[in-house]
Amino acid sequence: MSKKDFGCPVEITLHLISGRWKVLIIHQLLEGSKRFNQLQRELRGITQRTLTKQLREMEAHELLIRKDYNEIPPRVEYSLSPLGMSLKNILMAMSEWGESYGGRFET
Repeated sequence: MSKKDFGCPVEITLHLISGRWKVLIIHQLLEGSKRFNQLQRELRGITQRTLTKQLREMEAHELLIRKDYNEIPPRVEYSLSPLGMSLKNILMAMSEWGESYGGRFET
């Protein structure tokens, strides 16, 4: 993904966090490292396949870090990378906007 593939910086940001689940995954990981099953429980409605796909994409874009402990039973934790943490202010602004103006819209 190169800069010239996008028309503006906002488009780059939207590409990286687009979709229903990525923003919610980032929001969960702002609280700290979590295991796969923890994320799946907290993100009600996400399938195992979708969560796996989203986590892989986010890891490829360097938004999160996957730590495999090489234990039996397997233990893997996900946490935000410094790049992923840099999205915190964006998510907090979205949250504040939603609290202020979200009541105007039907869901």
